[in-house]
Amino acid sequence: MRKQKVTTGVFRLLLLGVLTLFVVACGGGGQSGTTTTTKAPASQQKFIFTNAGVQDIETFDPALVTDLPSSTAINLVFTGLVTLDENLNVQPEIASSWDISSDGLTYTFHLKSNVKFSDGTAVTSADVAYSIDRALQPATKSPVAGSYLNLIKDSDLLGTGKIKTIINDSLKTPDPQTISITLSKKAAYFLDALAYPTSYVVEKSIVEKYGKSWTDHLDEGGGTGPFKVQSYQHNKQIVFVPNPNYYGPKPQLQQIIMPFYQDVKTAYQVYQTGKVDITPIPITNIQQARARTGEYSETPQLSIDYLGMNYLVKPYDNVHFRQALSLAINRDQIMSAIWKNTRKPTYHIVPQGMPGYNASLTGPAGVTSTAGDKDKANQLLQQALKEMGLSSPSQLPPLQLYYPTGSQDVTNEITTLTSQWQSVLGITVKPVATDFNKLLEDLNALPGNPKGIGFWSIAWIADYPDPQDWLTLQFDKGSPNNQVNYGQNNSTDAAQQQQVQKNLEAADAMDNGSARYQAYNQAEQQLVNDVAWLSLDQRIGVRLLKPYVIGMKFNAQGLFPPELWADVYIAQHS
Repeated sequence: MRKQKVTTGVFRLLLLGVLTLFVVACGGGGQSGTTTTTKAPASQQKFIFTNAGVQDIETFDPALVTDLPSSTAINLVFTGLVTLDENLNVQPEIASSWDISSDGLTYTFHLKSNVKFSDGTAVTSADVAYSIDRALQPATKSPVAGSYLNLIKDSDLLGTGKIKTIINDSLKTPDPQTISITLSKKAAYFLDALAYPTSYVVEKSIVEKYGKSWTDHLDEGGGTGPFKVQSYQHNKQIVFVPNPNYYGPKPQLQQIIMPFYQDVKTAYQVYQTGKVDITPIPITNIQQARARTGEYSETPQLSIDYLGMNYLVKPYDNVHFRQALSLAINRDQIMSAIWKNTRKPTYHIVPQGMPGYNASLTGPAGVTSTAGDKDKANQLLQQALKEMGLSSPSQLPPLQLYYPTGSQDVTNEITTLTSQWQSVLGITVKPVATDFNKLLEDLNALPGNPKGIGFWSIAWIADYPDPQDWLTLQFDKGSPNNQVNYGQNNSTDAAQQQQVQKNLEAADAMDNGSARYQAYNQAEQQLVNDVAWLSLDQRIGVRLLKPYVIGMKFNAQGLFPPELWADVYIAQHS
């Protein structure tokens, strides 16, 4: 999912496929004074969970979510047939089990018998079918259903309005506790993709009662997760309370209060006053934060920060121009000077720690050093200018780099990038700060759009542990995430790009194993050569968590598996 390129925020905590468990028995360098893990009274079971870097979540609708700040809230309230646990394994959620047909095309899910919406209404297979069908309906205008549910047979016909529903077609409900889903092709990653919120179950009566504003009424019902919404004040905070009808182990927390802080520095300062329990860390405060023993922790992230370029907008349609921009960057310098080595410089698209990671991958034009190559960058720029019929970088059209507001650290990085391009290549790039949610809207409008923005800074976080999430999902023909318009453009190497797309589709259908990963490796190397993404770094998550918050666990999505909330509580503290 798209991730704001602001900082290593709390809701962006990640694992390298292993469990991280925050269980602290004493305060160390913290300010809380806690010396015990003894549970505090129920009146103190309030967790103030900072959502930093945004003014508000972009959406509370599982069918529409594309970003991690929104997913953080959604995953408290909604659940689906399956989920990913803290070790990135698919596990049953609303479903108790499933069967797969011998040809690998039909999945039959058997629902748990005690699943209810938060208003007490029983959940049946018809609710699951409705929710998946709704996500794919053209009227819903989901920017992601076409990616995460496109394996379902006839989903393409529904999405284009050629049929009215896939219920009783590829979605069948032979009884209230059973739903079968038929795919258009065999795919090893289907269950992983089904764990994404797009397929989560929503309550039809609430959706139809309130229409587009239904998520403003989640205090009345709507979800099946461990919590429900008590109140939602846009641009201020969301308050969650336990869902009394939750089918899993009940949360010990009596409230989760999620305030919004657009500026990460503000969230960090508020944490110092004891008014929030968890916070991201501005890089300027990283040394100070590291001294807070018992509160500071860090974990590798399955997340890539990158620059995207719209292949339908000049001069970004020229591969040698894109390569020149990439190789002019000294990633090592940026990661050390700006990010204080909380990020690892990389050319990769598939991050280290993912299945299928290619340790032998090189940067564009075979360059291996993440410090770049100034000479090679200038050679490529001159080649690009000649191909464009230009003699000087000054003849290039105005270049603007869009990036999300919310972090001075990011502003410093963007400023450094533009300085390096000016110094190495003589190219002027103007930084344009924009609201994160506005940037997401602009990116969602890019596929097939020659009039959209041309150059932007964003990040991607793992949705599920499969290379398809990083490769086919981002660059295949027809994918809503193909915002760079890879393959579908007028550049001279478009045919080669289209062959890469076909190779990715072939890898998707292969059984898991070394041959499949090798096919992805080859495709990724070509994508890096093409600068499909201008990757910059892989993150290391850093945060402060009050030592009286016991039992926090996060998986590689940066999200908390629903059943694990039962383990979280507030300890007695002063």
